[in-house]
Amino acid sequence: MLRTLFRLLLVVIILVAVGAFFVGYRWGAPDDGPDRAVGTTGEASVDPSRARETGAEVGERVAVGANEAQKAVGEAGLTSKIKAKMALDDMVSAAAIDIDTEGSVVTLSGTVRNESERARAVQLARETEGVTRVVDQLRVGS
Repeated sequence: MLRTLFRLLLVVIILVAVGAFFVGYRWGAPDDGPDRAVGTTGEASVDPSRARETGAEVGERVAVGANEAQKAVGEAGLTSKIKAKMALDDMVSAAAIDIDTEGSVVTLSGTVRNESERARAVQLARETEGVTRVVDQLRVGS
């Protein structure tokens, strides 16, 4: 009963803190008043060709970053699928096996208890959708 009450109190405190953060409440911060507008003078000359060139460079960098992020997410997804399969399998100790993914190639490393566990881990990795090759670097030992 006391433990449940403590957990409830902790959840309420966390929810209040998160709510205060999103509302913008500052603990003990003085109120500086409204933001003042800053004026600008003069005319800005914009070179359209340079602006297009800069925009194209920025767009290219964003596209490269997006492609790298998509690749990383895909690799993490494959790793997660394999790790989940191993965690649900009674024959495999998923905690003892490291999984590295590069593209669609998966590398299994770590120490397994016996040869049947090794074979099952490799089989689970090979059967995962999206995996084209499995590199077996598992060691049999205690």
